[in-house]
This record gives sequence, C-alpha cells and structure tokens, in this order.
Amino acid sequence: MSAKTADKIATAVIVTLAGVIVLIMAGLLGFILIRGLGHVSFDFLTSPPETIKAGGGIGPQLFNSLFLLVLTLIITIPLGLGAGIYMSEYAKPGKLTSFIRLIVEVLSSFPSIVVGLFGLLVIVNVFGFGFSLFSGALALTVFNLPLMVRITEQGMASVPQAQKEASLALGLSKWKTIKSIMLPIAMPVILTGTILAAGRVFGEAAALLFTAGMSSPRLDFGNWNPLSPTSPLNPFRPAETLAVHIWKINSEGLAPDAPEIAAGASAVLIITVLLFNLLARWVGRLMYKKFTATK
Repeated sequence: MSAKTADKIATAVIVTLAGVIVLIMAGLLGFILIRGLGHVSFDFLTSPPETIKAGGGIGPQLFNSLFLLVLTLIITIPLGLGAGIYMSEYAKPGKLTSFIRLIVEVLSSFPSIVVGLFGLLVIVNVFGFGFSLFSGALALTVFNLPLMVRITEQGMASVPQAQKEASLALGLSKWKTIKSIMLPIAMPVILTGTILAAGRVFGEAAALLFTAGMSSPRLDFGNWNPLSPTSPLNPFRPAETLAVHIWKINSEGLAPDAPEIAAGASAVLIITVLLFNLLARWVGRLMYKKFTATK
C-alpha cells in the first residue's frame, strides 16, 4: 500500500468518526430540544413549580442555578488562578510539589456523590451552614477547584519561555511579567477551564442534593435584602437547582404533567449552558484583545 493511499484511508476514517460523533451529539441535542421546547413559555420560565396540580414552572430553580453559578465562580476563580499560578511559577520542584499535584489529580476524579456527602458532613453539619446556596457553592468549589488549578497551570506552562525571559531581561518584576505577559497569553486556556467548571455547575445534581437541598422557599423577588429568608439574594437559604429539579420531577413528581415539565426544564438547561458557553467565549476574546492591545 502506497503512502498516499494510506493517508487517504486514515483521513477517511478520521472524518467518518468525527461525523459520527457530531451526528450523535446533534441527535441528542435535537431530541431534548424538540421534546422540550414545546412546553417552554414565559410563564413556564417565571412561575414556581406545582407539587400536585398541573401547570407548574421552573422560575425559582432557574434563578437558583444562575445564582449558584455566580457564587461558585466567585469562590473558584480566585482560588484556582492563585493556586495554578503558584504551582506553575513559584513552587519549587520536589516531593512536596509532586505530592500536591497528585492530590489535585485525585480530587479531580472524585465522584460527585462523594463530594456531596463530604459537604453534608463537613459544610452542612460541622460548619453549620445548613442546606443552602453557600453550602452548595463550597461543595462545587471542592469539585471544580482541581480542574481550575490544573487548567491554569497548563495555561501558564504554555507561554513561550522566550517571552517570559525577555520580560524579565527588560527589568520587569516576576509578578508584573505574570500579570502583563503570561496571563494574557494563557487567557484562552484559562477561559476554557472556567467554561468547563461552569458547565459542571449547571449540570451537577448529586453533590447539590446533600448541600443545597431539594426545596426552595417561596421567593419574594421584590425583596432584595440578602439577609431576609425570602430574598432571592440570600445565600444561606435552601435552593433547589434546575438539575436537581429535573431529577426530582422524574423520580418522584406527582403532578400530572411531570414528564412535560422535566422535558421543558431539560431543554432550558441545555439552552442555558449553550448560551453561557457562547457568552463566555465572546467575553474571553474581548479580554484577550484588550490584554494584548495594552501590553
């Protein structure tokens, strides 16, 4: 077999496999969207769910998911960036650094149910935060922090050594080099890690069953006092997220239209994740252009 023939066969196999993967993903997304979009309306997106009667919505659950995402990213991004930069630029090679990297790899492979049980025992009971958005955000931080640290470290390591050395040779401090030279170059990789972490926040259910809870108080969207029990901005209230709501409706829903509600909620969750990914990539491109233009 000639090299040209082998190249054509390999190319055909790769293209075929890629096409199969795209068809599977398109079929899965199409099935969820076609099945669920017919049940999505403004009332469905804003009204609270019904336990027994038909016609409930997902308003509080959708808001809880978005609020939990913001809380988790506020905690995860600074910790992940700081730890990743330290591991990449400041930690000296040795047994301790290798052990820390091993711990990070082990934590990144933990099942979410284990993280949820840890959150129940430590965050909910020992620290006394109870079933709340804050407990769920801390549990998801434990879940997502290893990924954020690893992605940040890889992004910093992908910066060409020549650019780093040139910056130091011009008299810039190490931190100034990291902030002005390395971070802008590593930003696309770091943004990818942030998107992956955010996607896990949207879709996570097992860890939140034991930390954020499976119910939500009746929220007063006219009350924006974060200390009020009925305020939507109170981070210490129980909060059923959209993924948990889908699981609950499918497993123990009593409403006569429970399958339709679950299908509509699944479609909303998929669209939310897609919109967030597109928005995050757009913001990332703007940030990258801004950083590179001001270097």
